[in-house]
Amino acid sequence: MIEKIELQKCKRMADEIDRVFPLEKSVKEAIASVKRELFVPAGFKHFAYKLDALPLSSNQWISSPLTVAKMTQALMIDKSVDSVLEIGCGSGYQAAILSRLIRRVFSIERIEKLSKEAKERFKKLGFHNINVRCDDGQNGWSSFAPYDRILFSAAAKEIPSKIFDQLKDGGILVAPIDTKDRHIITRFTKDGPKIKKEELQECLFVPILSGTEK
Repeated sequence: MIEKIELQKCKRMADEIDRVFPLEKSVKEAIASVKRELFVPAGFKHFAYKLDALPLSSNQWISSPLTVAKMTQALMIDKSVDSVLEIGCGSGYQAAILSRLIRRVFSIERIEKLSKEAKERFKKLGFHNINVRCDDGQNGWSSFAPYDRILFSAAAKEIPSKIFDQLKDGGILVAPIDTKDRHIITRFTKDGPKIKKEELQECLFVPILSGTEK
């Protein structure tokens, strides 16, 4: 009964997002299937299904469901997409949404505490197609490259060339780009040696940082 109520909340949230930002059917279904309250701190569970960002430990945030929906849809996921690299795992909510749409999800988190919590959460929930490691996300995860899609869940001033090297030809990378006074969700498409850039809309993210943290 409790699980049914939680899923009803997920569906209502997905419907609310869809009214603000029209969703593709697959993205809407993914959002409606993942219980966001399992990814937020205990003290904020009553806010879990509102369209707000919420604080995590280590001065991090879980993005608003609306932002997660926008970032997910910007990846232009279809049946040909097999793998995605996420840079900035946080609580794991974005990775969980991606795992409903893509067969293999690889997510990097620079804060060891958060990466361990995410791994435990995915194991407990049975999200077996998500792989997490603690590392500086700006290094990427070359062992499983190239990826069909790459997603930055933190704002970057620019994308390191080594990250584009880990993107398949024809692949798409989506990142919030820090342009001095604002963050803009930007989609990059790799076409051989060329990178096509497309600015989508404004957003707000924590900045990407170098190194790792205990």
